[in-house]
Amino acid sequence: MADRRTLNIVILGLGFLFIFTAFTTCGNVEHTVVKSLENSTFSGSGFHSLGIIYGVFSFSNLLAPMVVAVIGPKICMFISGLLYSGYVAVFIAPSTWALYFTSVLIGVAAALLWTAQGQFLVANSEASTINRNTGMFWALLQCSMLFGNLYVYFEWNGRTEIPDDSRRNVFLSLMVVSVVGTLSFLALSASRHEEDVLSEDEGQSNSEEVSCPLSCSGTIRQLLKDKTIVLLSPSMAYSGLELSFYSGVYGTCVGATAQFGAAAKGLIGISGIVVGVGEIVGGGLFGLLCKNNRFRRTSVVFLGMVVHFVAFYLIFLNTPDDAPVVFSTATQKDVSIALLCSFLLGLGDSCFNTQLYSILGRVYAEDSMPAFAIFKFVQSVFAAVAFFYSGYLMLTWQLLLMVILGFGGTLCFFMVERIGASNRSR
Repeated sequence: MADRRTLNIVILGLGFLFIFTAFTTCGNVEHTVVKSLENSTFSGSGFHSLGIIYGVFSFSNLLAPMVVAVIGPKICMFISGLLYSGYVAVFIAPSTWALYFTSVLIGVAAALLWTAQGQFLVANSEASTINRNTGMFWALLQCSMLFGNLYVYFEWNGRTEIPDDSRRNVFLSLMVVSVVGTLSFLALSASRHEEDVLSEDEGQSNSEEVSCPLSCSGTIRQLLKDKTIVLLSPSMAYSGLELSFYSGVYGTCVGATAQFGAAAKGLIGISGIVVGVGEIVGGGLFGLLCKNNRFRRTSVVFLGMVVHFVAFYLIFLNTPDDAPVVFSTATQKDVSIALLCSFLLGLGDSCFNTQLYSILGRVYAEDSMPAFAIFKFVQSVFAAVAFFYSGYLMLTWQLLLMVILGFGGTLCFFMVERIGASNRSR
């Protein structure tokens, strides 16, 4: 049984690897692509598109558990993958209405995809394997940062502009990759909800949760008032802000730095790759190698905060303040420091996300779908807000907001673990 569950996790990770090779690469370059379009009738914004995605995503999370409970995680992930592929395909022949329409659709798809993923991951884990499975999934997922961005680098390196034929080649390739990932979900074994899943007490099951979809809505309302969820909310919110920053804003800043010369547009891809390396290193170290306990989780989250704060300071020193809001800026900067910051952004993100997955899977084993839906709701609300202000707010202010929320989120995470430790000692 353990072997089948492990195989499910590997297939799940591979499916996400392919889909997010396409989508993450798309998000990393789309604002730069949109600004370089040689089409006077196109008036879309890459940041606004991503903001719509995460805005719709946030509120769709409140209904996603009921849909997943009725349809099942496997079918939900398959349908969602098709919608992700459709969004990527829009950039082959861009039009403003199609960009924003598919942004709405993919917001719904993302809620279904991530809620189903969280439920499927927990259903195929036990207390002794949740950290291993989380780390395995996270490492496979973050490999998506490597391949698409590497292709972007080779395709666009040496270009100061992005011609239409090159754009079509990139996004056609990404669409095919996304479709392959979507088809891989069909190889997943059906989750057997009557089996034991991760819980503090062996032998408990989440079958009642899944068999009664209408209870999911009530469970979400109850969990929103739960002290643990309330205290974890700042950490979830911070993960949303820094998600928008590393996945869309920072790549745009690198591509806008004219001092990097003809390599600037290609460096968007290299920056994405280095972010992915940081994510993979973090997922391996803090998911696969660390045991699931309070000390490890708090230590990893504290490390993530320190790593991110170092990255923000270096970005403040090395990146032009107007880089998020202009197509090109001439301030002199250092490429090696820019790529070091990319690695630190990925490493810090993995610290926060692996430990949020771990603690939610541990505490809410019987309510995994509602708990992960709340996580994605809070995360995506703040990601949406960040994407909308990213095209207008100077870099310094964006970094300052993340520092404030990052410190508060880390402090609240420590409080959750301290409360948990007190409860276990009684």
